[in-house]
Amino acid sequence: MDSNIDYSKYSLVELIDVRENIDREAYPDRFNEVNRLITEQMLEKNRTIEQTKDSAGCLAYVIGGMSFIPLIGVLFGIIAIVWGFKVKHSKLKYVGSAGILFTVILYGSLGYFGFVQEDGVYDELRATMAKTQLTSAVQAIEFYKVQNGSYPESLEVLQKSLPENSMVFLNDSTQVNMGEVKLYYYEVINENSYHIRSYGRDGLINTPDDILPNPIMNVGLIADYQVESGL
Repeated sequence: MDSNIDYSKYSLVELIDVRENIDREAYPDRFNEVNRLITEQMLEKNRTIEQTKDSAGCLAYVIGGMSFIPLIGVLFGIIAIVWGFKVKHSKLKYVGSAGILFTVILYGSLGYFGFVQEDGVYDELRATMAKTQLTSAVQAIEFYKVQNGSYPESLEVLQKSLPENSMVFLNDSTQVNMGEVKLYYYEVINENSYHIRSYGRDGLINTPDDILPNPIMNVGLIADYQVESGL
């Protein structure tokens, strides 16, 4: 070397700065020495990064695997993704993302098969709810007549007459199409009687899955009224 300066103590940034300011022709040995040290430090830095990835490997993949646990796995998936970005580990990011996607797909499927698919596990619950709501609707219809002297022409009319926080629900609970709100089927038969029912799961009137209200004595409800097909 051309001097007694110990460049081995220099950082990578300092070595690069020195190399840029060395007169290569005047101090060729110094330039070569600095260049060698830069190469060594860059290789060492790359090895450190790889070792960091390897050290993260086992635990990281355990956390990544836990991201496939339904629901709570979302948290582990986020941790895996953040960790993957921190150590620049692409596979870890992919595993975390896949775990989160798994939860989304799983619960989306459960929601479909439970709430949307015909004969899903919640069909019976919706039918029971419809029975209860129909009973409440009958009470509201009778109260409307007491106040107005006649039965409401439609459920829309009845709905407008209800107080703001009324517990009477006139939307057919058996319908699962979120884009469409459908009221229960209602028909005024004459001035003293009427009929109300749920369309049932298929959304069609006068089919086997229609849900009829429980008969109530001394009111105008005709629970077993035969509705004309096609309505």
